[in-house]
Amino acid sequence: MDILPVRRAILSVTDKSGLVDLARFLVNQGVELVSTGGTRRLLVAEGLAVRSVREVTGFPEILGGRVKTLHPAVHAGILADKDDPSHLAVLKDLGLAPFDVVCVNLYNFAQAVEQALDDRRAIEQIDIGGPTMLRAAAKNFHSVCVLPHPRVYSDFMAEVAAHGGVSLAFRRRMCVETFAATAAYDAMIAEYLQRA
Repeated sequence: MDILPVRRAILSVTDKSGLVDLARFLVNQGVELVSTGGTRRLLVAEGLAVRSVREVTGFPEILGGRVKTLHPAVHAGILADKDDPSHLAVLKDLGLAPFDVVCVNLYNFAQAVEQALDDRRAIEQIDIGGPTMLRAAAKNFHSVCVLPHPRVYSDFMAEVAAHGGVSLAFRRRMCVETFAATAAYDAMIAEYLQRA
């Protein structure tokens, strides 16, 4: 599909710059918001209606927050090819809904490196669910728009305002930016662990 309508978004960010404006824009467009922990608390405090990931998955965050979004109710919604009727049928049969936007940025591992944390504390700053959602959304850019950094929010909002959805060209651009970001993140972690 060329223009992707935006009806449902998942937001889970460490860098909350511009997040409230983005979320307010989405709500004004009639988009359902789903979010995790601190991201959700911020948006609810701003008076926005946001479903928790736990409501979507029926499962609590566990292992001190290590497992939040790693669940089929999240990833099936991100990875479903909206041009494939069999994918949509599976979602319907399982009572799941697709996501149209995945807005995620990663735990600040660079800060852990700067703080010279010991290995046990530093590895807690390695994001797992975030890169997984980012990579899933980037892989499925034909059906999902991924927003990997606050600097792209204004371009995204302009896209939706201009087209009533998100163009394939913009989704492809976000896909490329996302894979570059996750590759750089992994490279930073590998470099840290190699010299630690």
